Amino acid sequence: MINRKQLIKKYLDFFRSKNHKVIPSASLVPENDPTVLFTTAGMHPLVPFLLGESHPEGPRITNVQKCIRTGDIDEVGDESHHTFFEMLGNWSLGDYFKKEAIEYSFEFLTNVLEIPIEKLAVTCFKGDKDAPKDNEAAGTWESLGIPKQRIAFLGKKDNWWIAGNKGPCGPDTEMFYWIGKNTPKGNVESNPDEWREIWNDVFMQYNKTAQGKYEPLKQMNVDTGMGVERTVAILNGVSDHYLTDTFLPIIKKIEKLSKQLYPQNQRTMRIIADHVKASVMIIAAGIKPSNTEHGYVLRRLIRRAFRYAQSLDIKTLKSIAESVFPIYEEDYPELKNKKEILKILVDEEENFKKTLQQGLSKFEQIAKQSKNKTISGEQAFLLYQSYGFPIEMTEDLAQEHKLKIDLESYNKEQEKHQELSRTSSAGKFKSGLADNSKQTAKLHTATHLLQAALKKVLGYHIQQKGSNITSERLRFDFTHSEKMTDEQKKETEDLVNQWIQESHEVKKAEMTPKEAKESGAMGLFDDKYGNKVSVFTIGEEPNNIISKEICTGPHVSNTREIGHFKIKKEESSSQGVRRIKAVLE
Repeated sequence: MINRKQLIKKYLDFFRSKNHKVIPSASLVPENDPTVLFTTAGMHPLVPFLLGESHPEGPRITNVQKCIRTGDIDEVGDESHHTFFEMLGNWSLGDYFKKEAIEYSFEFLTNVLEIPIEKLAVTCFKGDKDAPKDNEAAGTWESLGIPKQRIAFLGKKDNWWIAGNKGPCGPDTEMFYWIGKNTPKGNVESNPDEWREIWNDVFMQYNKTAQGKYEPLKQMNVDTGMGVERTVAILNGVSDHYLTDTFLPIIKKIEKLSKQLYPQNQRTMRIIADHVKASVMIIAAGIKPSNTEHGYVLRRLIRRAFRYAQSLDIKTLKSIAESVFPIYEEDYPELKNKKEILKILVDEEENFKKTLQQGLSKFEQIAKQSKNKTISGEQAFLLYQSYGFPIEMTEDLAQEHKLKIDLESYNKEQEKHQELSRTSSAGKFKSGLADNSKQTAKLHTATHLLQAALKKVLGYHIQQKGSNITSERLRFDFTHSEKMTDEQKKETEDLVNQWIQESHEVKKAEMTPKEAKESGAMGLFDDKYGNKVSVFTIGEEPNNIISKEICTGPHVSNTREIGHFKIKKEESSSQGVRRIKAVLE
């Protein structure tokens, strides 16, 4: 038996022993990454370093990363889908490659986790016109004792990794654990339902160009991922992740509040447990419910959890949310703000109660106008999309009114919506690792100048609350309670352009967080930093410093490279937070 904390400790200790530096989990909300709303994998915060920037901690790093995936919220309710999860990873940034990565994986699985070798199977890339069969990976596995019959060769769909349509990519090798009955047999290709994936090693050795060519990379990286929830479940011999210590305390709380048992209400209780946990973690990352982007995802999770809680006669999510903190609070300092997190959750709950009443009124209107005692799929989907009614809730209401629902039509509407969501997610992630262009570097550096200018023009209360940079524009959120005047916008714009024209050097230095703080660098100085950080300074020390910030990502070497800075829009982002959108001309 192994629990969450034990698995994480074993993993980090093992890679520490292999000269990897343990880095903290990055925020759930990516900094300066326009490609995703949330951090969905351990590699996202490491994009600049996978592309060649030197990491302050060196070329070997490891961590456990908090992640949120929103593409399959509607699928939550089965044994294994989660919105929030943790991902263990180890990375080689141009250091070791296939042989060592596979050897480390094998040693951890067999020596540390003590998995019998006969319960392991692997897959490798089978080769195609773009890249050869990965005999090197397969040969390494064979040399370690994995028999040939346990090695399956699969195509790009299964054993190739790339973020988006272009950029760094390469073959991967996946490790599987026997979950079938009796003696392990076959491999992942011959009997896939009896093998469960446990770990994935990605070998970034190619760059896919915009023309679709695969060119060898100068810096070849290893990027791995092992899901905590899945691995704990597998190693404890259970298929239901909600019966492990990553979820069981929350399920127990739901049982107690509802006076009902989990086996009879599995789907409902899983949805509540998953959505409440994810909501707590998203709020802890600094997000509040709203009708756009991150806030919209949070609002949807809270409202969906509340609807299902009501079906179990649970009046509030607060007590359920309280059961999340003991699982994670020792590991994630942002959960110390428990009182404020719970207040945001309950406030959204209260807001939804009003929307719920509006939805019930809308249902009554639809029921009165129904033809042939049937609610159309479009009407049922409207109740879901606009008022947050799950189809189960609409079905219950329809039954009370002796009405039927056109479920076939509803399912078509749902599929259409999911396809749009998938397309949207793909578009959000499209540029992926490849979006590290010179133009992005210019805009990224301009953001440092913008923050410095805002402090001079508006006051030193200005703090960054978020940024989003693409190759076309920058978006910068900052604390300020009033709309900027035209004069303030022009003064800010002129100041940034003055600094650009003065041709200031942009210097990078690596230091400890303590040294960074003592040097006057801007940063939150919480537990999110590791032992070393990168500090970017614009201007001459000690008396002519324009900006000094802890940061990662691409920067220009001199401000004159940036071009002409132009503010296009200044608007409200949320209460007490303003947003600037700007471009380079």
